[in-house]
Amino acid sequence: MRPEPTGSYRLQLRPGFGFAAAAALVPYLEALGVSHLYASPCLQAAAGSPHGYDVVDPSRVNAELGTEKEFYRLCRLLKQAGLGLLLDVVPNHMAIIGDQNPWWWDVLENGPASRYAPYFDVDWESSEARWPNKVLLPLLGDHYGRVLEAEQLQLTHQSGIFTLHYHDQVFPIDPSTLAELLAAAAEACNSPRLGFVADAIARLPRPTSSSRKALERRHRDLGVLRELLVQLCQEKGVRAAIDRQVVAINADVDRLDGLIENQNYRLALWRAAGRDLGYRRFFDINDLAGLRVEDEEVFQATHALPLSWLRQGLIQGLRIDHPDGLRDPSEYFHRLHKACPQAWLVAEKILEPGEQLPSEWPIAGTTGYDFLNMAGGLFVDAAGERRLTRLYAEFTGATTDYARLAKNCKRLVLDDLLGSELNRLTALFVSICEGHRRHRDYTRHELHEALLETAACFPVYRTYLRACQSTVGDADARAIKTAIKEARVGRPELDPELLRFLGEVLLLRHPGELETELAMRFQQLTGPAMAKGVEDTALYRFHRLLCLNEVGGNPAAFGTSVDSFHLFCRQIEARHPRSLLASSTHDTKRSEDVRCRLALLSEIPRFWQEQVRAWQAANQHRKPEALDPNDEYFIYQTLVGAWPIDGKRLCGYLTKALREAKVHTSWTRPVAAYEDAVSAFALDLLSDQAFRRELGSFVARLEPFGQLNSLALTLLKMTSPGVPDIYQGTELWDLSLVDPDNRRPVDFDRRRGLLEELSRLSAEQILERTDEGLPKLWVLRQALRLRRRQPALFGPQSEYRPLYARGERAAHLVAQLRSDAVVALAPRLVMGLGGDWRDTSLDLPTGRWCNLMTNEEVAGGSNSLARLLAKFPVALLERETLS
Repeated sequence: MRPEPTGSYRLQLRPGFGFAAAAALVPYLEALGVSHLYASPCLQAAAGSPHGYDVVDPSRVNAELGTEKEFYRLCRLLKQAGLGLLLDVVPNHMAIIGDQNPWWWDVLENGPASRYAPYFDVDWESSEARWPNKVLLPLLGDHYGRVLEAEQLQLTHQSGIFTLHYHDQVFPIDPSTLAELLAAAAEACNSPRLGFVADAIARLPRPTSSSRKALERRHRDLGVLRELLVQLCQEKGVRAAIDRQVVAINADVDRLDGLIENQNYRLALWRAAGRDLGYRRFFDINDLAGLRVEDEEVFQATHALPLSWLRQGLIQGLRIDHPDGLRDPSEYFHRLHKACPQAWLVAEKILEPGEQLPSEWPIAGTTGYDFLNMAGGLFVDAAGERRLTRLYAEFTGATTDYARLAKNCKRLVLDDLLGSELNRLTALFVSICEGHRRHRDYTRHELHEALLETAACFPVYRTYLRACQSTVGDADARAIKTAIKEARVGRPELDPELLRFLGEVLLLRHPGELETELAMRFQQLTGPAMAKGVEDTALYRFHRLLCLNEVGGNPAAFGTSVDSFHLFCRQIEARHPRSLLASSTHDTKRSEDVRCRLALLSEIPRFWQEQVRAWQAANQHRKPEALDPNDEYFIYQTLVGAWPIDGKRLCGYLTKALREAKVHTSWTRPVAAYEDAVSAFALDLLSDQAFRRELGSFVARLEPFGQLNSLALTLLKMTSPGVPDIYQGTELWDLSLVDPDNRRPVDFDRRRGLLEELSRLSAEQILERTDEGLPKLWVLRQALRLRRRQPALFGPQSEYRPLYARGERAAHLVAQLRSDAVVALAPRLVMGLGGDWRDTSLDLPTGRWCNLMTNEEVAGGSNSLARLLAKFPVALLERETLS
């Protein structure tokens, strides 16, 4: 029996916290009340992977997480407890690190002839004329020739297997390039059999052969010859002769260069990835190569194990990582749904404000960033926008035009980090224009700039055109037309006719293989441009109010109205009632509790202005001359949101944030002097007792209100349409920042103990221990157990209705009615409320109700909010009887 999804708990599996550790938590998760354990990827990942998204072998479980037996035991314990398992899978890419990935190793060894060459999204024809049909590997610390001459590249041999080494990295040697070496060794040791192997290897078809039969013969003969060579190397004389040849080649730069030049890859300076890479990556990470999962064989090979687990009932659902990277997400989801029609499928699809999940996708919904941003906005006071905007501009001198900043950041990453992807599209666009007489005279640069600007202006992550269809959906058409229109405004020097033609190609109005290919490939570019340009650049530059800087959010939108939130909830109820609802994830920029505290600044803009200006003046003497005021403002907000925080965590976070911003330093061009200066400033602040006292006093005033925001957000996540997800550790107060800070070990023993205590405590006693996080744990426990006990009240057939208070403080309440049987009451803008509801009241549906937070009985009809929330700051009412 598959458990109905009523609540999930996300665990980050890692070396040292694997299947056995997760199994030990099953009783705790059952007692908490969730229906599903939601686990990070558990297929074999790169050695030491802290997250599992860098899969190297999808055919087996990650040995660093435990054995297959331990995984099965985890699944069995979950089933015995009545819980399901939602598993994270990564269809878009694989890690290509050394010899850890057998598929990629075979590609490097055999080039286009590899049986796995079609698995990876490699453009073999994009290679430069000097290096045809080669995979560019940009990983050298210096130019190839300098590295070679410094003897940092070395050929090695062991028992008939030849590899090339660069420090700790290793690469295969194409056996068909070893004929000369083996022939010389055979002559030196007078071995006719080794000579035979050398002659046979010399006759092997090259990997670039276009003959299918020749390639089949290559694979057949290679297997036999490799076995013979391994056997021959057991002879001491043969092995010694081969080793002498290896030593001689390593000592001769020209010979070693000649051997390396004949391989199916080209080693290059790491910076070459910015322009010349011939394979699709996950964003700008060279070690993560894109998969062609649209190919049925690739789909089956990468999904065989998870699908078998689904069929066996070991797992009950899949969370699909980064579907926007796929060529055709719709085709993928339909194929996946067909393979596991009963599975709970959710996708990590980031929806821009106002964007809807494609209705044709046969999935339950998203991973919940849409809810995160919509609900989080409830606690931002729109009345504070003008003052905070003015303060930000005056303090930093930075732009307050977020839309323009985001567009500029997308331009930056397209031109720099994603240059290889853009250049591949440009080459394709050149070929298209050469076939259209009206457009053949445009220069490569003009075509490059048209593509760049259109991608930078794209209003959403991507469109979802399908090569098999000639029609374009309304939403996709709007996105393309908007991008073209804005590109004309943003780059008036570009020929409008060129942009018009590009728009027509993207709208599939020009049939043709190349034209369709450009439209499909362009979709795979705009997503990375948005992710790297906005999520990983603009959100680290625009610091007006940091709680708004979140994945899928819009920092320019200052707050969410109650009506907008209710409309959003009704849409989720109607379209995706099993969609996840998130408040913190492994990818959020800040935890929910940090954001809930920072949101309070919107309620006290004058007080915040006075405080931050005082800090600016008091710290003037310790500021490095080069310190950007924008970074200083960022530091103060970070300290307010995450306090208390130690210097190690703070400096690690600041270094990452500065590099992501790409203003004074970056990951590709780190400027240690600036990073060190900022860290020194931050540490100096933390060592100043007077500053610590002021900071602590300021945070102390905010803390109870921030905790109240968090309780309200937690309750709304529990009672809104969808399936609430709890990120590991956040059942108590958690002031984590972006990863790796939010992947620190969680003290589950403490959480177990506190959960066991709750049943013996009254609401008053729970509130007395607020500092321990008990109120948040209590809200989660009570709501999750209600959902599990009464799943129909929250499931696909349930009903959602907003309730509205009456009175002077009515705007401070968000109230929900679920299936006419559950009411949730959550306060908002709590500093302005100050705990004083005055004459505000709420009409409850008739009947008798039990407040699950306090165990009080409540009658239907008009009720004072002051009385309803007198003993606990949020309320969860369950109908007992109908009158």
